Amino acid sequence: MIALGVTPASVSATPGDVAATHAYITAGYALARVSVARLGQVQAKIESYNRRLEQECPRVGAGSPEDEASQPASNEAANALWSIGYGTDMTQIRAFLQTTRRLHWSNPAIGRAAVRFASDLNELATSPLPDLCADLAAWKQTGFQTFPAASAALVSRIQAIEPTAVPAALLAPYERGSDAAMLARMTHLEGEIGEFEFVHGQNDWDQLLETLGLNQ
Repeated sequence: MIALGVTPASVSATPGDVAATHAYITAGYALARVSVARLGQVQAKIESYNRRLEQECPRVGAGSPEDEASQPASNEAANALWSIGYGTDMTQIRAFLQTTRRLHWSNPAIGRAAVRFASDLNELATSPLPDLCADLAAWKQTGFQTFPAASAALVSRIQAIEPTAVPAALLAPYERGSDAAMLARMTHLEGEIGEFEFVHGQNDWDQLLETLGLNQ
């Protein structure tokens, strides 16, 4: 939970707060709609990527250790899936970021939270697709002792990103008209995305690790 220094009951809404809240919810809803519409496209891209690796470097990581030393490799595989998934929505995510950067609330912490959320999404969307074949081959050449330093650093940075939307309770005092209903629809769509990731995400990761000969 992001502590923004206010409680909903104590907030007095200004016209600017109301306008910023409406714009934030509208942009977030547009992003959620696009994301749900493209879930099938994302899955197709992931399956195509896995088939490509099956051709280029099948089981390149076979023989790697089953301990913490393998975490950069398995996490890089997860990062590849995120790069594909978030990257598919890059245009809409960038539009969402541009919108949040223009918004202002009387409590500037809400604006900072909105921009931080959009910036985190944008960083995931623009993260480069890792060269798993090259990185795992280089790791293998060291007897699975040393993962490429630059790639390991990128893995750690991407893994640390946890996008967090502005809490709905903090937006509620500024909602007017259809805002609450739109936010509810957005939350429902985000639930669909979460369910899709739960159903397919682990399986996609498992398949990718199997293709590369890696352990979790």
